Amino acid sequence: MKLLMVTVVEQYEKQVMDLFKKAEIENFSGSDIDGYKNPISLLMKSSWFPNVKGGVESSLFFSFTSEDKIDALFELIKEFNGSLETNNPIKAIVVPVERSI
Repeated sequence: MKLLMVTVVEQYEKQVMDLFKKAEIENFSGSDIDGYKNPISLLMKSSWFPNVKGGVESSLFFSFTSEDKIDALFELIKEFNGSLETNNPIKAIVVPVERSI
């Protein structure tokens, strides 16, 4: 069993859930998050209120699942990211699970 974590901008949230379904990952959790990039963008520097910071509305999905389902999802994500016209790819990582209850 491994821990799979996927981040995506809000715009592609539905597509990620579709990819999870295609990879047969049926049990997962999700949360709304704010995504940030450094350095501060030109837009932030030119803001009327430069000390007010905001992130990009994003989502974090995670699942404890098997390696074969993760491999399938990674292939689907590679295919999806290859067809993007924006600079906001789906990002995924895998963390081994040493112990669980």
